[in-house]
Amino acid sequence: MPARRSVLAGFSVLAACSNQNPESAEALWDELESADYHAWARPPGYEARTPSATVHGDEVEIFINDVFVEALAGGPLAAWPDGAIVVKDGFTAGVPHIVVAMQKRGDAWFFAEYETDGEVVYSGDPHACTRCHDDGADGILAFALPD
Repeated sequence: MPARRSVLAGFSVLAACSNQNPESAEALWDELESADYHAWARPPGYEARTPSATVHGDEVEIFINDVFVEALAGGPLAAWPDGAIVVKDGFTAGVPHIVVAMQKRGDAWFFAEYETDGEVVYSGDPHACTRCHDDGADGILAFALPD
């Protein structure tokens, strides 16, 4: 029995690490839905659904809020501004299967991954997200900081 408890405890720790702040992720989902993020601007190079070689799907659609739009137009930046939000809808074989969002909160990113119905899968700064996004320009892999 002790070995089984250890395994179960390990799974609990992993689950806690991957969904660190579901309440905040739920609030972000509500914000995205009420703002109708599908009507937001698209970043450079992602004006339409685009082929992808990432874990988010074989095609993606990316949306950015006004904070991002202003930052892209404003000239050189060393980091994205507080309040910037990027949302990526992931598709597999043409079918939506995932929604991921990043929101800049101070000097850090808050990550959230959702089922298409808004159910939270990951949230906070889970390793599942940061292991790839740490390679991007201030955490963003799809497009660069303005220079």
